[in-house]
Formats: sequence, structure tokens, C-alpha cells
Amino acid sequence: MSALKVLGRAGSINVRKVLWTCVELGLDFEREERDWRSPGFLALNPNGLMPVLRDGPDFVLWESNSICRYLVGREGRVDLLPAAPRERALVERWMDWQATELNNSWRYAFMGLVRQSPAHQDASLQHASIESWNRHMAMLEAQLQATGGFVAGPRFSLADVVIGLSTHRWRAMPMARPELPAVETYYQRLVARPGFMAHGPGAGP
Repeated sequence: MSALKVLGRAGSINVRKVLWTCVELGLDFEREERDWRSPGFLALNPNGLMPVLRDGPDFVLWESNSICRYLVGREGRVDLLPAAPRERALVERWMDWQATELNNSWRYAFMGLVRQSPAHQDASLQHASIESWNRHMAMLEAQLQATGGFVAGPRFSLADVVIGLSTHRWRAMPMARPELPAVETYYQRLVARPGFMAHGPGAGP
């Protein structure tokens, strides 16, 4: 049995970030389904959110982007998260943007249109969420036009794991979208990566 365990539902976009990162790193790991409402899970993460990482008997970590950073640092993969402060900051800036600005823009529309949440059925709020989501994706379009490759520069980095999954979700949504050619070219680059195919298109929106 692997000492590295990812606790959480495979369909969760935040769990998929960690699973894709594990594939990029070639790690041996196990994923375990857990009930986020159970006392055992809440003892590991009092927020009641997935995923949780267990690395051996004593180390527990939650927050998906922090888990991804930890795993990359654990393996010394400076190609995915540079050691130099300025280069690292450029990657982490986009990771933080995804976790705050981009996620907040799509949450209402996704919960209403895909999850069919009764609490997210206000049509005007869905429309506002879609407009905000498209506006943020236009920011990504401008960044990709500037780099000509990936989010933080010409080479694949950890920022592409978190934003790549959000890009897949945007493309899969039943909503009106602008044509963003650099985003589409970027998406096709991601399709060439086995970890993305396993935990992006293959796992739902």
C-alpha cells in the first residue's frame, strides 16, 4: 500500500488538481473516497472540504493548491514550480488567481446549470456569473497570447494544472462563450498530457 493517500471524490475539480499533479510527478498514490461530513474526515480537515492529503502516518495537508505545491516541492521539481523567487511568484500568482478570482466567477453558474442546485437558480445571477467567467477567461486569453505557450511562460508549470482544469470546465459548460483562439490552442496542448486526459476530460466538467 502506498504511504501517499489522496482523500476525496474523483469528480471534484480540486481533487483532480492533486491527482493530475501526482501523474506529472510519477508518484505512487492511493485515492480514497471519504464522506466529508463524517467525524473522521472533519478531524483531518475541519473545513469539510476535499481533498485531504496524507503522506505517511503523521503528515496531513488540506487546500488543493497547497497540496500541489507541497508535492512538487517534495519531489524537487523546479520545472513545475521554480526555486527562484521571481519565477516562482509568476507561477503562484496564476495559481492564486485561479483559486480566488476565476473560481468565484464561475461558482454560481456551475452550481445552477450543472449541479442543478436549488439555491443557484436565479437566472439573473446565473447570467452575471457567466459574464464574469467569460471576462476572466478573456484575461487568460490575453496572457496566453503574450506567452505564446502556457500560463506562466513558454513552459508547462503547476499553474497549468489548476488553470487547465478550469479551462476544461469552461469549455464543457452549457452556456454561451466567446471565441478565444489562444485558449483553444492552449487546451489542445493540454490534451497531449496523460495526466490531463485522465483527470480532465475523462472526469467530467
